[in-house]
Amino acid sequence: MRSSGRRAGLRTLALGFFCLLSFTWSCPSVVAAPVDSESLDVKPESGGGVHALAHVIFPAKPALIQSMLTDYAHWPELFEVHMRLVGLKVRGDVATTDIRIEHALLPGERRLVTESRTLPGGGLVTDLVGGDFRKYHRVWMLTPMNGGTETSADFELLMAIDSIVPDWLVALAMRRELEAHFRIVKEKAIERSKEGR
Repeated sequence: MRSSGRRAGLRTLALGFFCLLSFTWSCPSVVAAPVDSESLDVKPESGGGVHALAHVIFPAKPALIQSMLTDYAHWPELFEVHMRLVGLKVRGDVATTDIRIEHALLPGERRLVTESRTLPGGGLVTDLVGGDFRKYHRVWMLTPMNGGTETSADFELLMAIDSIVPDWLVALAMRRELEAHFRIVKEKAIERSKEGR
């Protein structure tokens, strides 16, 4: 009985190590990626899952950033991770999205169904409705700065997924993905500002 438990533990440890190596080889920027936000903290939660907090400055007006974050049909374009939108329903101020996500750390596709609501002062709250995640709560708080020409954004994400991948490894991957996400939003915001949208 003991040896079987030990074997299972070693198997999980070996799988985690293998995932870390393969992830690091395929994404060398995990170790050396510059933080593309003013602050970003990503860490495993003691009760399971991963928690991220960030403060980002976007070089565009809050209305433009809000329009990008609520353009649900084009959400996948704001991320480097491969994802596709399968379903979208907007009723009043609530948008329900059904997304499929592929990730190097997870075999196959993972389903994420969420509801998003805009915040009166500027921002967005997104919560889990269903799918392969155990927890998913994301908040964007948007505040104008520099006379309204830029956006100060506070970001929070708490998520947990059904997986054998350890949370510390998910936290490493999430940090890299959020850095890329913030960079992509900044680039698209600059493009749209130049186009006058």
